[in-house]
Amino acid sequence: MVLQTIPPRIRWAVDLMDVQPSDSILEIGCGPGAGAELICERLETGKLFAIDRSESGVDRTKRRCQRHVDAGRLTVRQIDLATLRVPVKRLNKVFAFNVNLFWVRSCADEIALLHERVLPGGAVYLFYEANRPELVPNIVRKASQALQEGGFRVSVVDQKAPPVVGIIGRR
Repeated sequence: MVLQTIPPRIRWAVDLMDVQPSDSILEIGCGPGAGAELICERLETGKLFAIDRSESGVDRTKRRCQRHVDAGRLTVRQIDLATLRVPVKRLNKVFAFNVNLFWVRSCADEIALLHERVLPGGAVYLFYEANRPELVPNIVRKASQALQEGGFRVSVVDQKAPPVVGIIGRR
């Protein structure tokens, strides 16, 4: 088995989420599977449900994380958050990295869906690479506003190297 590296920006984001062994987590936009791999390594009885609109993202995550799929810790589906109707158990955490949905257009329905599924005390973690500093204020403002309007309490964290900004919505 060839071990693939976990980018430092993903490692920082997952560390910040403080994944617990029994967490129930939704990952939006699993892409190449680095976040899913790192999250699943921290789960014991918990589960990760990873979604991506892209067939290639789903395939890459499944290949990279096959042992977690086989162990029953990871389910990966090709679906858009807006059409997520599969029964996801109540969630402790939601993880998304570089998912533009939350700042490029209205996402009230998606935020309402997350608010409905995230347990009280749980959180939505939206992370963005901040390698284009001129975009960061707009990303933070729009994503924060969307979460606040959906009933979440928002805080913002950032890291300088690699440059990442996180918008955290707590329920």
